[in-house]
Amino acid sequence: MEFMTDILADITLAAVILGGGWIIGNWAGKAVEKVKKIDTTLRSFLAGLAKYAIYVVAIITVLTQFGIQTTSLIAVLGAAGLAIGLALQGTLSNVSAGVMLLFLRPFSVGDTISFGDTTATVKTLGLFVTELTTADNIFIFTPNSNLWNTEIQNLSRNDTRRQDIPVGISYDDDIDKAFKTIHKVLDKEERLLDAKGKEPQIMVSNMGESSVDLTVRLWTKSADLWGVKWDLNKAIKEALDKDGITIPYPTRTIETVDSSAKAKKKAA
Repeated sequence: MEFMTDILADITLAAVILGGGWIIGNWAGKAVEKVKKIDTTLRSFLAGLAKYAIYVVAIITVLTQFGIQTTSLIAVLGAAGLAIGLALQGTLSNVSAGVMLLFLRPFSVGDTISFGDTTATVKTLGLFVTELTTADNIFIFTPNSNLWNTEIQNLSRNDTRRQDIPVGISYDDDIDKAFKTIHKVLDKEERLLDAKGKEPQIMVSNMGESSVDLTVRLWTKSADLWGVKWDLNKAIKEALDKDGITIPYPTRTIETVDSSAKAKKKAA
């Protein structure tokens, strides 16, 4: 009878420990998710880590309660883990890449990044994979190792961006007049930045085959980059047309030679 009482007491205590571990683990996970000072991307990872760490502690405590030698068990699990790890090297490389991405933070959820030939916005970053969406709403599901092993360009990290707009004018046009025309367009664009070192610039960048190539260099907020580019391309074209400044087409001069006449001339 005493033996059964001890077993029931151990089972009851084990249930209490497991239940307490489950409750505390869930509470800890939710508590970490509520910490606003931690970035969203890292917050979900740390919440899961805290929750499952408490689960593991609760399970080990229960095993100890029943007299199981956890040291030996951990050694066996370690050996099994090593064997599984060797069989799942690719998967583990994604896990290690995910951990490095989470802690080194080359990007966060919501950032637009370029890697390889792909440009997309990050939706979720997990231990194994990263989910992204392109501008034309294509879903991308890529292993973390793909991101970790390539160069990542974060298009959202900096608040401001510089861009160059190429403009070609005819060799017969007045360059100074073209500068004044483009400056008038830039003066009307309120989204351009005008801080020291970021003032709009116009320069002659190249003497092309059929045009004098100008470069309009300007700075904007990152969110305004494409809108400004599209609007200025249209506005500059219309302003140059209005002021009689030509944007030339590429031209080629082709000379033809009458081979039969040339042969007769040599024979004579």
